[in-house]
Amino acid sequence: MKAVDINGVQLKWLGHSSFKFSFGGKVVYIDPFQVDETEKADLLLISHGHYDHCSIADIAKLVKEDTLIITTPDTTSKFAGKVDGGKLKLARPGESFSFGGIEVKAVPAYNINKNFHPGMNEWVGYIIKINNVRFYHSGDTDLIPEMSEVKADVAMLPVSGTYVMTAEEAAQAAKKIMPKIAIPMHYGRIIGSRADAEKFKKLCDFCEVKILD
Repeated sequence: MKAVDINGVQLKWLGHSSFKFSFGGKVVYIDPFQVDETEKADLLLISHGHYDHCSIADIAKLVKEDTLIITTPDTTSKFAGKVDGGKLKLARPGESFSFGGIEVKAVPAYNINKNFHPGMNEWVGYIIKINNVRFYHSGDTDLIPEMSEVKADVAMLPVSGTYVMTAEEAAQAAKKIMPKIAIPMHYGRIIGSRADAEKFKKLCDFCEVKILD
């Protein structure tokens, strides 16, 4: 899978909702799931405890001794005795973290018209600031009011429907956020297809859309 360069940050989509950021000798992963990568993480972000976002098999192979793992409280039992190395920090919506020149803020992610991701669970998306670029990874979410407060240059949004936003709803989310670049995700493995990504791109005539391979 090919990376795209955004202001010196090599951003690579690893399938589903998984991304890898490489820059200045540092490596960040978000929600690695069924990935072929072997390069160890300096920072690893987990949005919530569902198996396709908190994949212990993937996390275990990407963690080194000093990896910082930012994850939600519901995942801690999954880590117990199964990940060798790394340091856990727990994230709730609104909390911020700094790590090696990277700024991370956890933001709400939840369903409003379905029950797969209840708001009471306090699951999250992340805004990650690297090289003065703000990347928003929404996590598994619907089109929620809090998106009006998100300021991001790059927005990674789910488009598959059923468990998350549809392509149409994701386009509405992008219009609230108005990023320079929008990237569709959460398709092609468990649910959703390239057609959802293409539909999203067609609807987002107000910003650049990059469909990553």
